[in-house]
Amino acid sequence: MTTLFDPIHFGAITAANRIAMAPLTRNRADSARVPSPLAATYYAQRATAGLIVSEATQISALGQGYLATPGIYTTAQMSAWRVVTDAVHAQGGKIVLQLWHVGRISHLSLLPDGEQPVSSTARRALTKTFTAKGFEDVSEPRALRLDELPGIIAEYRAAARNAIDVGFDGVEVHGANGYLLDQFLRDSINDRTDAYGGPKENRVRLPLEVMQAICAEIGAERTGLRLSPVTPSNDAGQDSDAQGLFNYFVERLAPLRLAFIHVVEGATGGARDVAPFDYAALRARFKANNEQGAWIVNNGYDRAMALTAVASGYADMVAFGKPFISNPDLVQRLKLDAPLAPWHAETFYGGGAAGYIDYPPLQTTPLQPVQQPQTPLPQTGARAEPRPRANDTAAH
Repeated sequence: MTTLFDPIHFGAITAANRIAMAPLTRNRADSARVPSPLAATYYAQRATAGLIVSEATQISALGQGYLATPGIYTTAQMSAWRVVTDAVHAQGGKIVLQLWHVGRISHLSLLPDGEQPVSSTARRALTKTFTAKGFEDVSEPRALRLDELPGIIAEYRAAARNAIDVGFDGVEVHGANGYLLDQFLRDSINDRTDAYGGPKENRVRLPLEVMQAICAEIGAERTGLRLSPVTPSNDAGQDSDAQGLFNYFVERLAPLRLAFIHVVEGATGGARDVAPFDYAALRARFKANNEQGAWIVNNGYDRAMALTAVASGYADMVAFGKPFISNPDLVQRLKLDAPLAPWHAETFYGGGAAGYIDYPPLQTTPLQPVQQPQTPLPQTGARAEPRPRANDTAAH
C-alpha cells in the first residue's frame, strides 16, 4: 500500500515523499522585490518536504498586489532566487516557483508610476490588500485590452524561463484564489464580451494560452497549475457552473500532460464545504490521459486525512501550509506522529528572522512504523483548521 512517506515521480520531478509545502506568502522581500537573504535558510530548513512550492512570486511589476512580495523578472531577483534553489538542492530537496499575477487584487501605491491594476473586468474587488499604510481597500482596476493579452502571456513565459534558469525544478502557475487567471475563468468576475469572455469556452482561453506558452518554453514535465474551483477568496464569487467550468478547463489542459495540478478544496483557509464540488471527477479528467501526473490536494488536511488520501488513491500528494511555518521538520513529525509546534501569527507577514527561521526542529527519537489509520476518505464537509488571510495558510 502506498503511504504518505513513499517517493513519487511525476513529470521531471522525483520527490522523496508525498508531502508538499504549500505556497506561503511571508512579505520579506526588499523594496526592489528581491527575496530576503534569509530566504535560503528558510527554504533549506524545510527541504525534507517532497516538494516545496515557493511563496507566490510576481511575473512583472504590474503583477504585484501586496507589500514586500518577491518577483522573478529582474537580474537581482533571479540572483537571490539562485541562492535559494542551491540551498534547497544542497539539502536534497525539490522546489518549484509559484508564478503570480494578482490582477485586480492590488493598490495604486504598489504598482509602477501609480498604474491601475489590470483584470478581466473594470469592477473593483470588495477586499483589502497590504500596503505601506497597512490594510487598504484594493484599487479600481481597468479591463485588459485584447492587444495587451499577448504581453501578459509573454510575461508568464519569460518568468517560467527565468525560474528554470536559476535552478527551480519547475513552476506552479497560480490560477486560484481570485487572482488574474481566476478572474478570467469565473463568470462572477469576467464580464467581457470579446473572445475572452462570455461562455466558458472563451473564459478558459487566457489561462489555457498561458499554460500552453509555459509548456512550450520549459516543458510540461516541469509545469504545474494551482486551482481553487469554489473558494470565495478575494471577492471571487461562485461561478454559475463551477463544476462544468473546471471540468472543461481540465479537459482542455489534458493534451499538455502537466506534471501536476494542485487543488484547493473548498474555501481557501476555511470551510471545505463552502460550495458543492466533485473533486474526484476533476481528478479523473486530469488522470484520463496523464496517469503519471500528480494530483496534489490542499486545505485543512491533518495527518490522518493525509495518510488516508494517499493510501486510498484519492490523492498523489498532500500539501500543508501553515504547519510548515512553525515545523520546518514537518515530515519527520508526521512520520513520528509527534506534536506540532505552535506558530506565532504576529510574525507571519514581514519582519526578519523571528518567526521565520528560528523555529527549532523536533528532538527526534528512532522512527516507528507508520500506522495506516482506519478513517474515511476526506470529504468536502470535513472541518478545516483556521488559517490567516486570504489563502491556505500564510499563502496567497
